[in-house]
Amino acid sequence: MTSQVSSPAEQTDAALVGEQRASGNGAEGKEVRRLDRVIIRFAGDSGDGMQLTGDRFTSETASFGNDLSTLPNFPAEIRAPAGTLPGVSSFQLHFADHDILTPGDAPNVLVAMNPAALKANIGDVPRGADIIVNTDEFTKRPMAKVGYATSPLEDGSLEAYHVHPVPLTTLTIEALKDFGLSRKEAERSKNMFALGLLSWMYHRPTEGTEAFLRAKFAKKPDIAEANVTAFRAGWNFGETTEDFAVSYEVAPATKAFPTGTYRNISGNLALSYGLIAAGRQADLPLYLGSYPITPASDILHELSKHKNFGVRTFQAEDEIAGIGAALGAAFGGALAVTTTSGPGVALKSETIGLAVSLELPLLVVDIQRGGPSTGLPTKTEQADLLQAMYGRNGEAPVPIVAPRTPADCFDAALDAARIALTYRTPVFLLSDGYLANGSEPWRIPDVDELPDLRVQFASGPNHQLADGTEVFWPYKRDGQTLARPWAVPGTPGLEHRIGGIEKQDGTGNISYDPANHDFMVRTRQAKIDGIEVPDIAVDDPADDSGQGARTLVLGWGSTYGPITAAVRRVRRSGEHIAQAHLRHLNPFPRNLGEVLARYDKVIVPEMNLGQLATLLRARYLVDARSHTQVSGMPFKAEQLAEVFKEAIND
Repeated sequence: MTSQVSSPAEQTDAALVGEQRASGNGAEGKEVRRLDRVIIRFAGDSGDGMQLTGDRFTSETASFGNDLSTLPNFPAEIRAPAGTLPGVSSFQLHFADHDILTPGDAPNVLVAMNPAALKANIGDVPRGADIIVNTDEFTKRPMAKVGYATSPLEDGSLEAYHVHPVPLTTLTIEALKDFGLSRKEAERSKNMFALGLLSWMYHRPTEGTEAFLRAKFAKKPDIAEANVTAFRAGWNFGETTEDFAVSYEVAPATKAFPTGTYRNISGNLALSYGLIAAGRQADLPLYLGSYPITPASDILHELSKHKNFGVRTFQAEDEIAGIGAALGAAFGGALAVTTTSGPGVALKSETIGLAVSLELPLLVVDIQRGGPSTGLPTKTEQADLLQAMYGRNGEAPVPIVAPRTPADCFDAALDAARIALTYRTPVFLLSDGYLANGSEPWRIPDVDELPDLRVQFASGPNHQLADGTEVFWPYKRDGQTLARPWAVPGTPGLEHRIGGIEKQDGTGNISYDPANHDFMVRTRQAKIDGIEVPDIAVDDPADDSGQGARTLVLGWGSTYGPITAAVRRVRRSGEHIAQAHLRHLNPFPRNLGEVLARYDKVIVPEMNLGQLATLLRARYLVDARSHTQVSGMPFKAEQLAEVFKEAIND
């Protein structure tokens, strides 16, 4: 869904917690309180539809014009054991009337569909928060499954919270009694009842959800109307019950966005659109060779819908076949892409090395997840950086680009395509599960804002021999970029050898000459080192005396949101701290060494055991301080703020 924003761009510092700004009376005398922000978490079994519920609430919030950030969190199993802690699925949404950066540290409202959902999430809920529980599920057997000897709704353990007991299942079945559905079929709509209740509580639009349900179940109109009825029943329950005496308003974030048309977008969807845009801007067919793997599969699913834009997708039998087909498409003149996660990168490594040797453009999209091996398929991590940098035999340098937010995945895809096409090289695009599944508002760009990525294919001879004969040399390089010519197979006179054995400089003939190999290795490295990337920008506001910070926080990838939110908190407390964020990890920006040298302390938060910090220490001999986390979850802003304060005062 899209929304129009016509105010100028303006970022505001948010309060650390949602604050009541005004209050009044709503319909039927109920109080309406205005908040600046809210964090809601829906939690239940993986079969309870929590991801759908959260997604619909998010879509309506986006159409209303709030700034938002989401955190879906679900089990790796397709259908985890019902009623167990490992089977809990949750969806957290942070929305506000101002610019926000993270899904929030702790929910103001928890919707718990069963005892497992309550127990799995209560540790994150702050005192005084609202908890809405489905009392129908708090019976002896479900509680025993998760270790509740007595009901937490009755034993006083929840006295610190505002608990709203709601028999969601019973109310849903009662609302749908005229539809002739079985009890099991009717129960499936209880998530829509909950969505209706929360939509009433926070004054969310309803038309979009009703239209969505009718479209989703168009082939089963009775089921569609049952879900709409359950949704409306939840809304009406909030309006009429005495337990919910207050509803809340969160105004649109009119000052948070530049002028434009916006839509809510996830990282994987933004990345898919970026790849399509890159193909169009390059005037090349887009080819995806891929094997399904969490959390990258959504890109394959999305790109398969867009054949009208010259997109061709191939679901291969394995990871090796996927990248092999993509590299073949690159040889044939396409903008070639392969998508995967960490385990797939390991399998693709030999073919990535072949792409380095052939010097052909290829985008390797790695949506990082928890490892090693199968690890945590549905959780996030940043632990593939060193694999992307060095995970091939021989000297095989590959550029690395990392987006920082879900919406930024669009621009990062275009940037990665620019590098691949300009310099004739494979490029790593390192996203992760947090960005891939999370969402935020995205301003839809005008076409004339997009870069021109068109390339010139080789069309004839490019070298003259001593006897005057004109020939085609496949490894005769551009003097500025060191890129070799891209010759499409079938072009008369441009026949040349390909393969993994070392080639002679210029001619492309097979060569075992030691001096030639040394020259080719150094030339390929020089090509990557010479890639043009923007200087890194530093956010270092000086105080009234003109004195800047002595501590720098340097991040990369998806740590941008938590780091920036934490930096804002530290500055509000009166401390001086600077921030910079890397998009290009190979090559590094040319001014990075000079920036690092300006600060007494450099802190590097990463969702790994310090991989970027290791590279910085080796390259720049700087004492980079790692702050690491490998829990499968993103950093919390409050946690980072405390780390930064300790470092400043150390």
